[in-house]
Amino acid sequence: MSEHYFPSYTVKAQTHDSIIAPDERLAMGQTALMGLQHVVAMFGATVLAPLLMGFDPNVAILMSGIGTLLFYVMTHGRVPSYLGSSFAFIGGVIAVSGYAGSGANANIGVALGAIIVCGLVYFLIGLLVQFVGTNWIETLMPPVVTGAVVAVIGLNLAGVAVLGAKGNNANAWYMLMTVLVIALTAVMGTGLMRRLLILVGVILATILYAVLTNGLGWGVGETGAAAVDFTKVANAAWFGLPHFASPTFTMSAISVIAPVALILVAENLGHLRAVQGMTGHDMNPYMGRAFMADGLATMVSGSVGGTGVTTYAENIGVMAVTKIYSTLVFVFAAVFAIVLGFSPKMGALIQTIPGPVLGGVSIVVFGLIAVSGAKIWVDNKVDFSQSRNLIVAAVTLIVGAGDLTVQLGGFTLNGIGVATFGAMALYALLNMGSASKQGFKK
Repeated sequence: MSEHYFPSYTVKAQTHDSIIAPDERLAMGQTALMGLQHVVAMFGATVLAPLLMGFDPNVAILMSGIGTLLFYVMTHGRVPSYLGSSFAFIGGVIAVSGYAGSGANANIGVALGAIIVCGLVYFLIGLLVQFVGTNWIETLMPPVVTGAVVAVIGLNLAGVAVLGAKGNNANAWYMLMTVLVIALTAVMGTGLMRRLLILVGVILATILYAVLTNGLGWGVGETGAAAVDFTKVANAAWFGLPHFASPTFTMSAISVIAPVALILVAENLGHLRAVQGMTGHDMNPYMGRAFMADGLATMVSGSVGGTGVTTYAENIGVMAVTKIYSTLVFVFAAVFAIVLGFSPKMGALIQTIPGPVLGGVSIVVFGLIAVSGAKIWVDNKVDFSQSRNLIVAAVTLIVGAGDLTVQLGGFTLNGIGVATFGAMALYALLNMGSASKQGFKK
């Protein structure tokens, strides 16, 4: 480790097959451009998450930048990562706030208070990891448990994804149109377009929606689709403060959202393992700091009306493609995000995205979350011939998808919380006394 708190960046020119390490950098102009690319990479998901929860996207963008700077400082500038809006909070936020799926969330305060407590739990886990390491996490949440819990996050939100299509045939068709546009972008797009398929898909679907509704009037009516209205974009100022919100702390909301901290730990752990593999730099000394930074950034974000944050796979993907791992790039990305967060015109433009388009995107995104859980099983070669693994996965999926709610004194755990703790407890129970065995095979 360097004796300096932050890296003493070595300037290096990138050739066709060279790698820019975390403690190296390109020329400042190139570094800034790479930072802008990372903003583009995170933009679609970081904006989509608050929209699906009824949060102000400008606050989310602003806090993603502030959170990334906080992460950079707390990890001594040695862990290349970007913090953006976490999708793991969506189910819990909708459950505790009763959000209907469109417009501003009128009950945002209770969700924010719970997000702050979740961030605190996450921070304390990081503090523990800083002293004792991560072995206990990997024992508590092996791949079969982690994969099942991640899959549950997507499955639990299935009803929310199709809510806007119920009783509205026009919206249903426009949602399916959006799904098709994103699917074609994913399959037929190349290069940057494929890596930014959600952002590109939203833009293309919104343009097509505007042509069909504003231009041709298809499906527009009292009970049909709504035309796109750009009036707010025209009237919005270029720069100004976003709409901040204050938290309210209730035990019922906290009991639903606080368990999300375990999902963030598993997610962040996987991301840091990926970064370590790509860079060849040992990330273990900074693992606890990374968790604490993510937890603190979540607390700061929730205190002003922002979403919980997490390290972003989109930005890790950009690093994998470019082979530029310089942590200085993320300082520039954070600054660009902060500037965007103070633009009401950008926020107004985001708010013009039609509801059916967001619904179609939700179908794809929530489905991808569910499938990413299965991908964890595949990547880690989880053996489902072992009855232990099979039972843990099966029970977790149904409990989470069915949104089983359990009362524990004054606490209420919804489907995701019950599935998370249930998966860990069930695996530990079935694993007792089987350390020398291969599992409960039939």
